[in-house]
Amino acid sequence: MKIAVVGTGYVGLVGGTCFADSGNDVTCVDIDENKIENLNKGEIPIYEPGLNRVFNRAIREKRLKFTTDLESAVKDAEIIFLALPTPPGADGQADLTAVLTVAQQLGKLIDQFGTYKVIVNKSTVPVGTAQKVKEKIESQTSVEFDVVSNPEFLREGAAVEDFMKPERVVIGTSSPKAAEIMKRLYEPFVRSGNPIIVMDERSSEITKYAANALLATKITFMNEIANICERVGADVDHVRKGIGTDSRIGKRFLFAGIGYGGSCFPKDVQAIHYTAGNNGYDFKILDSVMKVNELQKLSIVDKIKDYFVDNLKGKTFGVWGLSFKPETDDVREAPSLYITRELARLGVNMKVYDPEAMETFKQAADPLALEHITFMEDRDSAIQNVDALVICTEWNEFRRPNIEKFAEVMKEPLIFDGRNLFDLERAAELNLKYISVGRPKINV
Repeated sequence: MKIAVVGTGYVGLVGGTCFADSGNDVTCVDIDENKIENLNKGEIPIYEPGLNRVFNRAIREKRLKFTTDLESAVKDAEIIFLALPTPPGADGQADLTAVLTVAQQLGKLIDQFGTYKVIVNKSTVPVGTAQKVKEKIESQTSVEFDVVSNPEFLREGAAVEDFMKPERVVIGTSSPKAAEIMKRLYEPFVRSGNPIIVMDERSSEITKYAANALLATKITFMNEIANICERVGADVDHVRKGIGTDSRIGKRFLFAGIGYGGSCFPKDVQAIHYTAGNNGYDFKILDSVMKVNELQKLSIVDKIKDYFVDNLKGKTFGVWGLSFKPETDDVREAPSLYITRELARLGVNMKVYDPEAMETFKQAADPLALEHITFMEDRDSAIQNVDALVICTEWNEFRRPNIEKFAEVMKEPLIFDGRNLFDLERAAELNLKYISVGRPKINV
């Protein structure tokens, strides 16, 4: 099939590349000339495991190309995906400016070409967006077209795998014709039997928000349990294992830590909360989820302040991890942004290391934090002669360092672990001073 993807951000680039790899002819279009130029040179602007391999294969087979010319991209396309940014406003409402602007442009082009096309909202958008896009296009043409909602469920760090082998594909449309075209497109991805679920547009739009809001709630609930565990002397890891074996609960998203971040959970929780309020409903659970998550991001700083009795000025800390999760360079809403800013405000200098996210962090971090940060070349140099180590991201290389040497290279072997990476018994054996989340303190 011939496909156009408007927008080469995370979703558009991964989606366009994977569609091309499965045998379709894909043209990705973006207004950012530098990005398109770099993509045409084979330079991928994001770090995502496995994407480089699939991208290069699609380019080599001439199934994937990039342009800034919307008209040429959509002229012969049967399906046009909108993978455009929908950033949250101050009130949490998703900004649809980019989506609706492109919709109006597409209306004029569809009228010019005179051929039926399926327009697909791939961006995470509020309930009712498909109708708004349809109205924008209808204002420019009388040529037949359909608008479909097709939310993505990609995990950063595993996006290529998730796209190629989706647990489910959700298609929101009231058009049987569009539904058949979309099912034909996705059939190669669900040969193992996972479902393609067709529903109305509004149900499809809310499905994505509901999924992410529930996962964010699950994470936040476990962080609340962790906070109780610390107060009563329990171990949240034992609690996690005890409840995770219940099939009604499941094992995933039960790991306590310093809160969720990224581009999806914070934005989507805010958006569905806004949608509820805008329709006269007070979504009380999500009020608590957002409040608890903001507090959780700085909970490790509270532990640091307690340990040092607020005497932090002039201290030097190592920081491991900046991305909001491992296997990505994304730092949007990452706890590290909040933690480093607060530590800098308290007068702490930091030696920081992340395998992939240091450049994106430099662009996003508070200027005050950057004044107190030295970026290091590896994890070991980040803990040389420091007063403490703070762990913000659970990269694999942080899980099994040579912790026997902590006492040799640090001023004292003091670790504040926001991701519960180390075994408590091992930490005790090595006389580490170890403070984690929802678990007993060691040697403190």
